[in-house]
Amino acid sequence: MNWEQAYRELLKQYNQLKAECEQAQTRLRELESQLKNGGKTAEVVAAEVASPANYEATLRRLVRQIGAILQAEKVVFMLYDPEEGELRAYPPAYGIGDEELRLLRVRATQGVSGEVFREGKPIIVHDAISDPRTVKENVALFHIRNLVCVPLILEKRDEENRVIDRQTIGVLHAFNKMRGGHFIDEDVRLLERMARNAAAVIAGMRLYQAILEEKEELVHTIESLRAGLLLVNQNGRINQMNAAARLIFGLGPDVLGKPYQEIIPNETVRNMVRAALEEEREGELVELTVHLDGKEHIYQVQNAIVRGEDQKPMGTVMIFNDITEIRNLERMKSAFVATVSHELRTPLTAIKGFISTLLMDPEDAFSPEERREFYTIIDQETDRLTRLINDLLNIARIEAGESLKPVYKEVDFYKLSQKVVTIQRAATTKHTIIHDVPPDLPHIIADEDKLDQILTNLLSNAIKYSPNGGEIRVKAWEEDPDHIIFYVSDQGMGIPKEHLGKIFEKFHRVDTSDTRKQYGTGLGLYLVKHLVEVIHGGQIWVESEVGVGSTFYVRLPKIPPAVKEGKEQVEK
Repeated sequence: MNWEQAYRELLKQYNQLKAECEQAQTRLRELESQLKNGGKTAEVVAAEVASPANYEATLRRLVRQIGAILQAEKVVFMLYDPEEGELRAYPPAYGIGDEELRLLRVRATQGVSGEVFREGKPIIVHDAISDPRTVKENVALFHIRNLVCVPLILEKRDEENRVIDRQTIGVLHAFNKMRGGHFIDEDVRLLERMARNAAAVIAGMRLYQAILEEKEELVHTIESLRAGLLLVNQNGRINQMNAAARLIFGLGPDVLGKPYQEIIPNETVRNMVRAALEEEREGELVELTVHLDGKEHIYQVQNAIVRGEDQKPMGTVMIFNDITEIRNLERMKSAFVATVSHELRTPLTAIKGFISTLLMDPEDAFSPEERREFYTIIDQETDRLTRLINDLLNIARIEAGESLKPVYKEVDFYKLSQKVVTIQRAATTKHTIIHDVPPDLPHIIADEDKLDQILTNLLSNAIKYSPNGGEIRVKAWEEDPDHIIFYVSDQGMGIPKEHLGKIFEKFHRVDTSDTRKQYGTGLGLYLVKHLVEVIHGGQIWVESEVGVGSTFYVRLPKIPPAVKEGKEQVEK
């Protein structure tokens, strides 16, 4: 076969590659339309179309044919990276390994590559080693003797095949003419023709990848949403269903492309989808109750019609918001109102009853001891009422974002705890309250009234939730030079494991047959946690076992952070 026959054979192969490029472009436009119109998910497109492989195979054949037609030892694409301002080599290449490709990069303002990219005109270099323009391109490293470089220009054409836009996306190199030859103008013309098709294929591949990445990013975002999302197309098949939605219905990941009637087990949701697809009904708000891991979950479900650019319906999307905590909070607030009403009525009833009794005794029928007992009960019930009202006021301040103003001073925890224990001993005859605090415990800087409130609340809870009596202990020690720890332990009902993480939340009460007999608003421990953590910069936690008892630990700094930082002063 002579040179002319070989050239014709190579030209034939080139025309075949050109046809493949045009087919790839046509397929790309179809894919872009499908992706943008939501006709297929990213996963379905990626599985259905071997587009990246097609593009890469086409480019690989193209660079080989360029090398054969131009009799070049090496052929490589260098594409412009706008973020780095560089021209970088990308696979596939001919005659250059992947390791070398990673090293082949140059600023778009430098070298032959940069000049061709900026000027949009081809350049032939007969002596690459000595040419000053190739210094930045490490030609010696790649054993380059001579080269021809043409711009990769992407042309956009109108319906009449007229060029309406031109964009240079990189350069195409052919290195080292075989048999010691030199590149000539005919090589430039051949390379420019091939570069136009190569630019179209490269641009197509990059556009495809950009669309696919955008679609995959959207899919990943949807998948990670905490709210459930269900997207059903107009044909009644599932286009998207994220992990949260699948969890609601106990489904696996293999649901895409399947009819919603076969996949969605809940009749209410199926009816909503049907009404949206057949009647274009949207905006309906429905509450759905399901059981997950043995727990009741409440979801608020709402749907909307998905419309295309022509406003024709393409399907429906449904959002599932978990409102379990909101409904629980509403129930707790309702229970709280009832509880507070009861808590207020109880001491008021006692106060009213004893005062009425005293007023109905004009002849002093009661002895001084009896009257003193009545007055003591009235005083205790008044204190109880005052504490309840103060708790409510303090909670209201916290909820309004107002911090309880601390008054810091030096506090002898031994004496304070001894006083609280003495008062609480008078409130019970069933319990043995042990004061296990060393007299030489270092003094701390604290708000004495609020620390009193913390201890009082923990001790009164210990008494309340151990109705059968037992030992209650208050113990304290110095943990390190900067902190003390104290705890209040009891031998009462204990706290179920599932409630341990919630007992410091407002309105939360452990609801059992035993605890229902005990009065309380569910605000005490919430307030204690605020006083420990916000006012004193400490920590509070609990250890408990049902039927054995509970121990509440409090760790306090000897000097609160607000005082250390100079934000608060210590009273003398």
